[in-house]
Amino acid sequence: SEPPSSPQVVEDGGEEDEEELSGGEEADLRSSSGRGSLLTRRGITLRVLLKDGLVEPGDGVLAIHYLGKNFVGDLLNDGKIRWVETGQIFNSPSAWATHCKRLVNPAKKSGCGWASVRYRGQKLVQYKTTWLHKYQPSADMSLVSEEDDDEDEEEGKTAVQADEKNKNNKPGLHDVVVSRRTDRERIPVRYCTLGTRDATRDPHTLVELSAFSAINRFQPFNVAVSSNVLLLMDFHCHLTTSEVVGYLGGRWDTNTQLLTVLRAFPCRTRLADRDSASAVEEEICQNLFMRGLSLVGWYHSHPRGPALPSLQDIDSQMDHQLRLQGSNNGFQPCLGIICGPYYHGNQGVASTITPFWVVPPPEQRPNDHGIPVAVEVTYVQDNFLTSDVLNEMMLLVDYYRAAPDLVQFSQYWCPDTTMMDKIKV
Repeated sequence: SEPPSSPQVVEDGGEEDEEELSGGEEADLRSSSGRGSLLTRRGITLRVLLKDGLVEPGDGVLAIHYLGKNFVGDLLNDGKIRWVETGQIFNSPSAWATHCKRLVNPAKKSGCGWASVRYRGQKLVQYKTTWLHKYQPSADMSLVSEEDDDEDEEEGKTAVQADEKNKNNKPGLHDVVVSRRTDRERIPVRYCTLGTRDATRDPHTLVELSAFSAINRFQPFNVAVSSNVLLLMDFHCHLTTSEVVGYLGGRWDTNTQLLTVLRAFPCRTRLADRDSASAVEEEICQNLFMRGLSLVGWYHSHPRGPALPSLQDIDSQMDHQLRLQGSNNGFQPCLGIICGPYYHGNQGVASTITPFWVVPPPEQRPNDHGIPVAVEVTYVQDNFLTSDVLNEMMLLVDYYRAAPDLVQFSQYWCPDTTMMDKIKV
């Protein structure tokens, strides 16, 4: 996104934030003490490192890696940091680190920026250590080490390797899954059995949902879903034996903490077709704008498997949650929904619809996967089927009409029910 014309300067760096010196204070400190005297921890700022040539200003030279998420920043000439994503200006590494970490984990209290922010791949705290060795060799190294214990910053080799391995396959809303094993082979596992991220683990492994109460939390928002949303989403998922994906449009009320899902926007494109995906997504974004709706979530199907998230789905959902709230300090939930139309483990002939959300792993276990939790939803019955929904259903039929993976509705789903009978339920 384009940087705002008047960038917001963020000063709050949390409990452990170093206080930024003004240019005058910094000069006074240097002239009064000289390099032979100890410079306090508060005095070793990015501006000091810039002035003495240990670092140089540049675009995209700063980075934070936290709980599987990456943030990139520019180092400005005055020692401040500009977050590339939004153009916001931060006075110190800790202010930026705290802001970014709270986006991923709202419970995070502080950022410990010198241990969290990397300059050209190395932690800033290492540059501070170099400065002290060079200019104050007799200094107490506790000036640095007290900041170098941010246990949740280090992603660990396993997580980094997994991230690198899957980087080119990072799913967007249009390509959540490109290829999967046969759905019937996928047996869900409990979250507690996963442990630390493992690059050798199948990303299509299904994970059972936890309850908010099971992790000692309350659901932080309420959700209401229109019956027309369910109809269009379920209809889309029934048409093909391949996975499908779509957007959810609605409104978020910060006063009542109510997320209302009012419209489904199916993506009429193949999951692996990145060329047409951008045009389809742009059209949907325009439709959202014209209807005065916001993007509030996404859905996809598991045609013949349980409607439970895979490890890849969990990472995708975490990405979407961060993306929806990444441009400001406010909280906005992002709802994920999985539809399982043709899984024979479903109760009856109706599809299983699974709304879910992802809670970041505990800070003491930063290399774990996010925790998928079931979201309680209220379904609101619409008074009538809108022309918008009918038109979208006809467009979907036209799109899949000649497709090789179109469901053969004359075939039997079970001994006394055809596929056509099933979709009418």
